[in-house]
Amino acid sequence: MDELKVLVSRQQIARRVREMAEQITADAKGEPMIFVGVLKGAAIFLSDLVRQVEVDATFEFLAVSSYGNRPTPTPELGRAWDSTGEVRLTKDVDQSLRGRNVILVEDILDTGLTLTFLRRLLLGHEPRSLRVAVLLDKPSRRKMPVEVDYIGFSIPDEFVVGYGLDFAERYRNLPDVCVLPATAWTDGS
Repeated sequence: MDELKVLVSRQQIARRVREMAEQITADAKGEPMIFVGVLKGAAIFLSDLVRQVEVDATFEFLAVSSYGNRPTPTPELGRAWDSTGEVRLTKDVDQSLRGRNVILVEDILDTGLTLTFLRRLLLGHEPRSLRVAVLLDKPSRRKMPVEVDYIGFSIPDEFVVGYGLDFAERYRNLPDVCVLPATAWTDGS
């Protein structure tokens, strides 16, 4: 883990999550909320966020697949680990969202493909309202425009791990968001 460089520290994360929770609390105007976390990456962020929101809140999880489980990027994807462009639902929510106030919680907004898919999916559940909270935003990688209500940090185009984000299921447990150098996930070419 010596090769990792901290991009967003645990102290910065804690402070920003608290600020986001305060804004969500104010926007909720006392109404109950359902937080829907995207597995697995958003689990830690959702947990920290929902504990600080001061309204009646519950949570749900869903899961999608867009990156696959490739141990390294494929050559056709270029220098960076990239989405295949296809998003597939692997787990839907377990309870009805109809007529409820929903906040979709995602770890990172990158190309916008996954978030666009998830917004459409959740709107199909007919919630009363739907807002989106993301911990990290990489605006330089956007392929589709996406509206987000709460953004933790805007970051550069770096491969990041920690605080729920992984590389081949590793590093999720790190308390900071760290940059994983390209040498760790490419063959050096």
